[in-house]
Amino acid sequence: MKKTDLYKSLSSKVESRMKQVGTPDRFAQGVVLDRKEQRKLDQAKGLIPFAVKLDAQLAEELRKLAESRQTGLNELVEELLRKGMASAA
Repeated sequence: MKKTDLYKSLSSKVESRMKQVGTPDRFAQGVVLDRKEQRKLDQAKGLIPFAVKLDAQLAEELRKLAESRQTGLNELVEELLRKGMASAA
């Protein structure tokens, strides 16, 4: 194996590790959990993944609203869904 091939292999390993690590909060104030730890915490709370496809404009509005309320996107969507289901019933 050539030396350049070894470097390419090493760089691809490093890149894949970097993609797996989450982005820390601003100025590294928050605790960064790996995927397994986050999954365990979510399961303990009774949360499950639920993927939906939304219009890009609606998704952007949700992100802006979550940012303005200083809350997470998951919490905001849960709140809106609960309100919508309560009014529909």
